[in-house]
Amino acid sequence: MNPIFSIATSAEFEQACLAAFYRQARACEPYGRYLSYIGVRADDVRSAAQIPFLPIEFFKTERVACGSAAAQLVFTSSGTTGAEASRHYVADAQLYEASFLRGFEHFYGAPQKYCILALLPGYAERPGSSLVYMVERLARQSAHPLGGFFLRSYGELAARLERLRRLRQPTMLIGVSFALLDLAEQYQFRLPDLIVMETGGMKGRRQELPREELHRILRGSFGVAAVHSEYGMTELLSQAYSRGGGRFLTPPWMRVALRDLRNPFAPAAVGAVGGVNVADLANQHSCSFIETQDLGRMNADGSFEVLGRIDHAVARGCNMLL
Repeated sequence: MNPIFSIATSAEFEQACLAAFYRQARACEPYGRYLSYIGVRADDVRSAAQIPFLPIEFFKTERVACGSAAAQLVFTSSGTTGAEASRHYVADAQLYEASFLRGFEHFYGAPQKYCILALLPGYAERPGSSLVYMVERLARQSAHPLGGFFLRSYGELAARLERLRRLRQPTMLIGVSFALLDLAEQYQFRLPDLIVMETGGMKGRRQELPREELHRILRGSFGVAAVHSEYGMTELLSQAYSRGGGRFLTPPWMRVALRDLRNPFAPAAVGAVGGVNVADLANQHSCSFIETQDLGRMNADGSFEVLGRIDHAVARGCNMLL
């Protein structure tokens, strides 16, 4: 078993972060260059709180990887029209699969407990989606004969959900936001035991909605008490989950911290909205320390919320390399 999956305490996470940082500062050439440009020497970093986070835009312009070994997988972001896609070169497919499987089990138990249905149009219709890769393998682990992917066959999906309700089969519907809303507008369900998990993303298909409004609509249509959420991205190999209310928790080998919006090298003040930084120790062969362009808020219970995107984000680090 990979040692990151044995992390159980903050001290163990701290130690693993420092080990990953020292190695990646040397082995991940774009990260090493970034550290040089911002004037950080790896030997001067003595705590995880001092580790700089690599701006996520580097994945659009650089091969963020440790060494030059061929990638087993290459994940690409969907992006927006005209925007450069991110690329994550994954050297170890088994490590990614172990991370998302153990993360899922950490929050929901074994996939075999559920019939897993996927409503991911847009993602499922293009190559290189890490989300589709993950959900397809979770559904395969589930091995339920009624599970699988749906594109726009909403009638077939509605009938499948009703059949599973009659069978009293624990079921999870994982869907991109715009497709779940499309389904919610066409059908009215009463499925109190269904786990509805939205993965975010209107992708230009519909007007963006605050998460609270999205969840209100989905709760009403599916007849559920709460809507679950998944937080992941192309550039990460681990996921955070929310069981309702958009409050996310991470598995033990992944942590989120907030940075000051005016000074990205400083932590956000307690209780303030800040930019989301993610430490993902499953990113062993790329960079474990990612500065995202998401806005977030930390809660007293250790959970975090994602409030949207930082407008007019500047690719600060990438511009240094031009």
